[in-house]
Amino acid sequence: MTGPHSPRPTRIDLLATPKAVPELRHRLRGHGFEVQLCVSELVTNVIDHLGEGTPLTVLVRGGGDGRTRVEVTDPDPRALPVLLHAVPDDESGRGLALVGAVAVRWGVRQGVHDKTVWCEVAEDPGDGKSLVPRAAPPHSERHDQRTAP
Repeated sequence: MTGPHSPRPTRIDLLATPKAVPELRHRLRGHGFEVQLCVSELVTNVIDHLGEGTPLTVLVRGGGDGRTRVEVTDPDPRALPVLLHAVPDDESGRGLALVGAVAVRWGVRQGVHDKTVWCEVAEDPGDGKSLVPRAAPPHSERHDQRTAP
């Protein structure tokens, strides 16, 4: 659970495989549901768009501002995520929409040799009530391609 007693920053280096996704959720269970969901979706995007076995780094840390920051870094600075608008019959294309729905904001930081897709979720105050914003309209800050802190 996140909040006043948030776990320490967590860094996990791994190969992106379908088996790794539930293992990551389990390892991050102390960070809360929204963090687990965002990590799952961002890692699944790496698997779907860069392929199984892609090396990546997951970093989860509290920001001290009531938010938890999730970062997933992979070695391909050219393959940028695209927010799709899936229709009910689509079998995929909802990952970033889910991230956008639970995150306060999200974006991409491109490096020369890698990229980091990041998001920030509101921390749970510890009372079991989610702080997830519902039906937040698209906002330019949601896909911020500026260098993030």
